[in-house]
This record gives sequence, C-alpha cells and structure tokens, in this order.
Amino acid sequence: MGTLDDERQYVERCKAGLRRMLEGARDNVIIGETVAGDRYSAERLGRHLKSLAKELSEEPEGPPFFGRLDFGAGSAEHRGRAYHIGRRHITGEHGGPPVVIDWRAPVSRAFYRASARDPQGVAVRRRFGWSGTTLTSFEDERLERGEEGESRILAAEIERPRVGPMRDIVATIQPEQDDLVRAELDTSICVQGAPGTGKTAVGLHRAAYLLYAHRQRLERSGVLVLGPNRAFLGYISAVLPALGEVDVEQTTLERLLAPSTVPVPVTAADSEAAALVKHDVRMAGVLRGALYRRIAKPVEPVAVADGSYRWRVPEDELRRIVDDTRRESLPYGVGRERVRARIVAAIQRQAEARGQTAGAAWTRKISRAVTPFLDAVWPAVKPEEVLYEVLRGPAESPGDGALTEAEWEAITWARPPRSVKSAKWTTADLVLLDEIAALIERPRGYGHVIVDEAQDLSPMECRAVARRAEHGSLTVLGDLAQGTTPWAAASWPERMALLGKPDGQIIALTTGFRVPAAVVELANTLLAALGTQVPATRSYRSDGRLRVTRVSVLEKGVVEAAREAMAFEGSIGVIAADADVEALASALRDEGLDAGERLTVLPASLAKGLEYDHVILAEPAAVAEAERRGLNRLYVALTRAVSRLDVVHSRPLPPQLSHPTEAA
Repeated sequence: MGTLDDERQYVERCKAGLRRMLEGARDNVIIGETVAGDRYSAERLGRHLKSLAKELSEEPEGPPFFGRLDFGAGSAEHRGRAYHIGRRHITGEHGGPPVVIDWRAPVSRAFYRASARDPQGVAVRRRFGWSGTTLTSFEDERLERGEEGESRILAAEIERPRVGPMRDIVATIQPEQDDLVRAELDTSICVQGAPGTGKTAVGLHRAAYLLYAHRQRLERSGVLVLGPNRAFLGYISAVLPALGEVDVEQTTLERLLAPSTVPVPVTAADSEAAALVKHDVRMAGVLRGALYRRIAKPVEPVAVADGSYRWRVPEDELRRIVDDTRRESLPYGVGRERVRARIVAAIQRQAEARGQTAGAAWTRKISRAVTPFLDAVWPAVKPEEVLYEVLRGPAESPGDGALTEAEWEAITWARPPRSVKSAKWTTADLVLLDEIAALIERPRGYGHVIVDEAQDLSPMECRAVARRAEHGSLTVLGDLAQGTTPWAAASWPERMALLGKPDGQIIALTTGFRVPAAVVELANTLLAALGTQVPATRSYRSDGRLRVTRVSVLEKGVVEAAREAMAFEGSIGVIAADADVEALASALRDEGLDAGERLTVLPASLAKGLEYDHVILAEPAAVAEAERRGLNRLYVALTRAVSRLDVVHSRPLPPQLSHPTEAA
C-alpha cells in the first residue's frame, strides 16, 4: 500500500507529469502551425492547442490527488491495480499508465460508491489529508474486509473554514450526490435541496462531468449556468476552472436576456401589481397576439416591373401564400422571409415560362421589389416596438380577455412615452422582450442548462429558460422553502412543466453537510409556517454553535458579536433586513471593523446561495416583516452559517420561530 513517504514521492511524480503535459502542450502549439493541411484547419488546430496550453499553465494550485483505490480479487477488470484519483488526469512518463485518474472517469466512481456492504471490487480506499499542497496524512478503509468507519479526513474537509469563493467537492461527494452528478446527458433532473445539502455543487460538478463524458457534443452546443445574481456568480466562479472546465457560460437570467433585447440598461421599476401581471404566463398569449395582429390580408395584387415585362401575382394567390405560411407556425421573422421567397418563386415560374433565365442577380432584384408589399402585409418589427404598443394599453377594450381590466391598468403606462426610443424599461420588461424576440427569431439553444434557485423563477422566466434548453437537457436546482419572490414555485412538477421538461426526474437531498445540526434544527421550526411540502433537513454535523442574544441597542449587539467572531478562523457575514444594512455597516466601521475579505455586511435579499463560517443575523423580526415572503427570507438567512450562528435581536423574535435559550 505504501507509507506516507512513498505517497510524498508520488506527489513529486505527479508534479513532474504536469510539467511534461505543459511542455508538451506548448511544443504542440509550435508544431501544430505546420502540420495542418489547409489554412482553416491550421487556425482551428492552433486555437485548440493554445487553449490547452493556457488551461494547463493556469492550473489552480492544489493537491494533485485526494484519493486512491486498490482493487482486489473481487474486481475482474482492475484486479491487483491501484489508481490515484484527482481533479484532472495526469499522464505517465513515456506513454505509460496515467499517474492520476480524473475523478470523472468510470473507474473513479468506485471511490464514491464503494462501501463495506458493497466493495465493488475495492480492497482498500485511501483518503489523503493535505495542508495546502503538502501531503500530511492518509486514512485507509479496508472494504473487502468489511472495515468502514467515520473518516476524520472526510469530516475535516467538509467542515474546513471557508474564506473566499465556493470550493469544489470532488473529495467529499456522497453516493446520492454522485448519482446526480453522473446522470445521463439526455436526462433532465430537478434537485430539491435543503440548505447545505450541496445542490449547487452537484449542479456545477454535473456540468464538469457532462463535459468530460460528452465533450464533442457539448463543445458544439454549449453549457449554460444561470445563477440568481452577480454576487452568487462571483461566489461559484472558481469551481469549474478548478475542475479543468473553463468553456462554460455562467450568467444571470437578466444578463442573458438583456443583450438580445434592450440596448440600454434597465432604468425603471414596476409596482408589485405590474410585476405580477408581467411575469404571469398569460402574457405569452398577449404578446403573441400583439405581434401577429400586425399581419394583414393582401387587398391587391403584386406587380413587379422587369425590363419590358411586368409580372403580376394575383390577390387570391397572395392570400393563400400568407395563410399557408401562418399555419406553419414559423418564427415571425422566418415567416416574413418565407412569404417573400414564395412570391419570388411565383414570379420566377412566370419568367421561366417566358424563356427567361432567373439567375442570382435577377432573384435579388425581384426580392427587393416585393419588399413594399411585405412591409404592408407582414411588416418587419423589433421586440421593443411590439412591447411599446402593448404597454400603451389596448386601443378599445382589454384585448382578447386574457387579462382583466384591472390587470391591464396595472401594466399600462400612466403617461406613455412619445416614442419607443424614449421608453424606459423595467426588469420584468426584459423577460417580455425576450418572449417577443423568440417569437420573431429562435434564440440560441444549449446542450445543457443548469439553473440554480429555480424556485424563484416566474412562469415567464421559466419560458425563457425552456427556450434555451428546448433541444437539450436541464439540471434544475432549488428549495421550495427558500422561495422569496411573489411567484415562487409551490411544487416542482408544475415548475418542470413550465421549464419544458414535464418528465424530468425530481430528487430530494435532505442531508446537510455544511450547516451544523443546531442551526438546522432552529431553521426547521419555520417550515410549518412556510406552506411548502419539503422534508426537514438532517445535518451530517454535530459541531457548530448557535447563540441567540437579546440586546437593548441592535448596533452595539452586532458590533460585539462581530468583534468576537474575528477571533475565529473563517468568513463572517452580517445579514440584516435591507433597510438596516447601512446603519449596521456604519456602526461596524466606527468601531474599526471594516468590511473586507473576511467580514461582509449584506442585505437579506442578497444572501441566497452564499455561505459564511460565522453568521450574525440581525433582528429576525425586521427580516420577516420586510416583504410578502419574509419568513422564507428569514429561513434563507438562518441557514447561511456553516460553523456558528449568532442571532442578535432587540425586538421579540417572530412567533413562528421557536425560542431557543437566549444568551444573557
């Protein structure tokens, strides 16, 4: 099996292997410039080789491996062999066996799945302990002998203090998480994940696994990760690069929609009543109707002069062309060009019957000549123009009955802008503009889309995501108990149907690996008041600390808690109702506790998806009262702590929150 010194020597072999891979990649960039058969192939090969060299040169520093598998007599394929498992494959010397196997490789699955009850041919599973890049220890589980116990190294890795962005979990993936990570590409899954269960990490690791297993297919179609806000994207930004994957688009839904619709930033805000209507799925019908009402019936023939000839397409044939095209349910812009092509084809048949040759130049000339007809019958349009007309309000009555008069009044501009160019758009308008844009021309699709905090998507936002995954698959991540928007999901089957994947598998993760048991138990007391059918969380961890303190002056209590927290290792998050953040941040600054790398003061509205070693939750009652789903927001805030939680309050706690023993 090898001693600790043997394993340390193996680390040096791994480092040498990485150096060989980098040198080889750089040499290939030089050689590749002369081996391609043509200029296009040379450019493509050059880009690929340079990308590989850049990826290796920017490899994040870290342990080359975290585990080892020694297979015994129970494995027919790998009997007598040993494999070190790491974040990326490291080649052997002179074309020999690899010194490290990628965690995504089929043989690596036994590292996560094998147990004393089902060894899967593994005689010994070894886990390694590291301090930075220095190998410090290892533990062996002799699975074929039925020896398997609690791993100190595994527990230490899970409980390790966290400062900075989210880390990968390749060394600690649990069997139920591994099932989700390795789900087939064509399978859409929904993960109902309680706080700290690792659902976000599972989604990101699934992206890395799918790119490994289906590289060629996904390099063509792409992988998209959608997060709830920019802070969250910054938090997860290091995970995929650490796993060797950099060609994944990570963005928010708002940023995904904006470039293809509005060329100016959002400059207006909706009332809650207006936002509720705009995010309602019935708006899809309203927008489709507004767009397609622009199509008119032909009322006169098309006549086109062509030298000494004058070609004519009669009114009845034009009506048939327009009606047939509408029935084909093409995107609006494609339909317009289909009508043009069919009119040109009708004229071409007449010309060829007269002996004319219809070349490319002739076709372009006739095509331009029918544009005035198209502008009158099937006019070109931009999404902003359609939405501008909708938000001005129905001309006579409230449309086709999709919306009530009160709903029309909620979304209609009180003082309509003079033109579409002077219109000011809201965040909800971006979703409506994307809906219209997709009716005009289909958006880019992805081979796989991962959407986090999906419980907060509105029906119209779900449609925007569904369009991007129409011919691909989805990984949907969320927690119904953490729904904080007015349109938050009540059930996952309903939400998966809106996302275009009604047959997607729904799996619940209920074991929390990051949030201590004391914190989980407090948060679970809120579940009954949230009105959602989700299982209570169980914590893997028995450590951690919960302290509830009543104070006379909130700012002083928070400052005292923050000063004490600074004595511990790890990150500190002060979470408060949005309206209280500025005053608390000022009080901390006045006491020399400036927000920085370790200490963050943030509003409860931005806490979702983030984690801190030590959380100071200020005035839970204010968080609960701040919005319609304030109790859900409070549940989110309570579950951001991965080591210690201080609840500091000057007012009584919300009655829905069980009162633990308070500190004096």
